[in-house]
Amino acid sequence: MKYISTRGGCAPQNFEHVLLTGLAPDGGLFVPENLPKLSTREIEEMRSLDYPDLAIKIISPFINGEIPDSDLREIVRESYNGFGNSEIAPLRKLSNTEYLLELYHGPTLAFKDFALQVLGRLLNYVLEKKNKQVVILGATSGDTGSAALEGCRHSERVDIFILHPHNRVSEVQRKQMTTVCGDNVFNLAVEGNFDDCQRIVKAAFADQSFLMDDKQLVAVNSINWVRILLQIVYYFYAALKLGSPRQKISFSVPTGNFGDIYAGYLAKLMGLPIDRLVVATNKNDILHRFISKNEYSVTALNKTYSPSMDILVSSNFERYLFDLFGRNSEALCEFMANFGKEPLSVEEEQWAQVKSCFDSASVDDAKTCRVIREIFDKNGILVDPHTAVGIQSARDCAEKSTAPMVTLATAHPAKFSEAIRAVGLDEPELPHHLSDLLSREERYSIVPNELAAVASFIKAHS
Repeated sequence: MKYISTRGGCAPQNFEHVLLTGLAPDGGLFVPENLPKLSTREIEEMRSLDYPDLAIKIISPFINGEIPDSDLREIVRESYNGFGNSEIAPLRKLSNTEYLLELYHGPTLAFKDFALQVLGRLLNYVLEKKNKQVVILGATSGDTGSAALEGCRHSERVDIFILHPHNRVSEVQRKQMTTVCGDNVFNLAVEGNFDDCQRIVKAAFADQSFLMDDKQLVAVNSINWVRILLQIVYYFYAALKLGSPRQKISFSVPTGNFGDIYAGYLAKLMGLPIDRLVVATNKNDILHRFISKNEYSVTALNKTYSPSMDILVSSNFERYLFDLFGRNSEALCEFMANFGKEPLSVEEEQWAQVKSCFDSASVDDAKTCRVIREIFDKNGILVDPHTAVGIQSARDCAEKSTAPMVTLATAHPAKFSEAIRAVGLDEPELPHHLSDLLSREERYSIVPNELAAVASFIKAHS
């Protein structure tokens, strides 16, 4: 299998190149030339597999033998050994039609662990084989940073730099990053928002001249295709648990960067019988406005109780637009060149195509808090604010699907104590391995919202 750029400016690449590159050299995002298609019988045969074996089954065609099967199996199984629930992604029933897929049992208590635990080990495997040293650069709205550090910090072949927006992540999210020990680990608090961090990362990838000649940047954000690939797996896992492929399933996905729900879209294209995909947003609702009104435009950023979705520019949406424009890179480039200058829309036929697959909703903090309280009172389950946004969005769109609805529970509620306190509930305790987190010593540097400042820091420390 080969991978092409959404911008059409580079030759098809193999899996290892895409893993080590992240962003395509033309500024686009890598996508597979073709997706493997699974028959009903093939999906049916997956029902007996545990989570690691299902992951191997789903991702193997995308790796195309570049990593031997025995090594891939060892990497995947080791990656999920550290999860705090034997099912890896347990499914919980809220009602006859509502379910939660718990994706927060990994070491950093968020869905990002599903991809980054594997990504870190894949990187180390390939770097050892190639005898290379690299610089990992990532931006986080809260959860990617800690998951990336946990997944990659043990590799002696990387220096890792994570940018987070200063004073715009929760205390637990920040401390999960800034208390990680290691001479190769660096946390930078950027005086801006997540979109600023993301912009700096993309600019750094476009011009890596500040690095030593023998170094290159590697992405851990969801611009790296491997992040998306590993997230496809849990859509299959949940659907199989609920009777697929004979039963259609819908999913509600709290999303800011469109990566997690894009994985669901790919699962559907691969043959999983997904009925509806609900794009669940908070007040930062660029995706909801596009899906509901055919309006793609940037507005002012709102700070909310669900900070991991406080994002204005959804990087992975470009991957979906590439398909929507018939994989026409020229049309995509023209569309993206006008983004931010004026409100954009697509042709009516294209918008109808969007709405045939996706629904959407926007949920404010007041509704988020009401849902947290309601689920706790009725089900005895404490959900984090992002998951609450997903539950409410699913209910707002419920009339459009008769299939069972699975909301992705994306993070442990202990990571977002501000929202839990606002509801009037006791703060949940952190799991045992993080019980002393808030008393650990922090290490991070505050830097200006400038590429030059970040590049200078990286140059001095790598």
